[in-house]
Amino acid sequence: MQAFQVSAFGTPPILTETQCPALGPGEAAVALHACGLNFADLLMIKGTYQDTPEPPFTLGLEAAGVVTALGSGTAGFAIGDRVAVFGGSGGLAEAGVFDTTRLIRIPDTMSFEHAAAIQIAYGTSHMALDHCARLQPGETLLVTGAAGGVGLTAVEIGKLMGATVIAQARGQDKLDTAAAAGADHLIDAGEDLRSAVKALGGADVVYDAIGGDVWKAAFRSANPGARLLPVGFAGGEVPQIPTNHLLVKNLTVIGFYLGGYLKFRPEAVRQSFETLFAWHGEGLIKPHISHTLPLAQAAEGLELLRSRKSTGKVVITMGGN
Repeated sequence: MQAFQVSAFGTPPILTETQCPALGPGEAAVALHACGLNFADLLMIKGTYQDTPEPPFTLGLEAAGVVTALGSGTAGFAIGDRVAVFGGSGGLAEAGVFDTTRLIRIPDTMSFEHAAAIQIAYGTSHMALDHCARLQPGETLLVTGAAGGVGLTAVEIGKLMGATVIAQARGQDKLDTAAAAGADHLIDAGEDLRSAVKALGGADVVYDAIGGDVWKAAFRSANPGARLLPVGFAGGEVPQIPTNHLLVKNLTVIGFYLGGYLKFRPEAVRQSFETLFAWHGEGLIKPHISHTLPLAQAAEGLELLRSRKSTGKVVITMGGN
């Protein structure tokens, strides 16, 4: 089979011919049809992501396909099931073997592309805003990087949860994308973020995937009693948090990493995915996929993320769709 693999940290991944991993107890073999790309894939190439396997390994954190074989001791799945796979790696290939705890059945009405695009971006936003921050109707939510993979879903889910959404993004095209997802107020990345948010009444919940100076400005725009969610550092700088400001303004900073929940609260992740798939079926959410490319162009897809030329998700498709 073909797989897009990292052979050594810091070297460009390549599409290579390899053997599908052997099927073990509690595992399922899946013919993969689509894989969503994520900023974490770029970090894995460098070896700086918190859950990076040792090389050689196949990139691709989230995928979707059809179960083709089951190992011993498996229950709840059958050959032919259409499934979403939150594998953490292994998704950028024509096939893979995954623990069945990482699989969830998808409805026939959901395309493989949408199933591959929903898991991390929507799962991160839903768990962070609902499970962690307890976003309430009528509150004001600030989303930075609002046209990116996770940011755009935070806009959509925040609006669905009844919040007033302030979206920050760079350039009119990205701001238009955030507006189409439901943002009530738009702030260009070239504007003074703190002043603009303060002029709108401040933020009750901050959802930040950028870090650096953007986080600092968002932090200072937060209302007393606000909850702040650092969900990533796409800007490259991990900011330090002044704890004296937390004390004075009664702020709460909530660290959130979706993959970590798989280790200590996997049932919460599954429940979140089931909610999201139900919302998709009801037409309440719809993944924004700016680019769909074949496996042979996986490197081009990653470059779209690196250069920030994509909005929403970039999805890679495998033969046989």
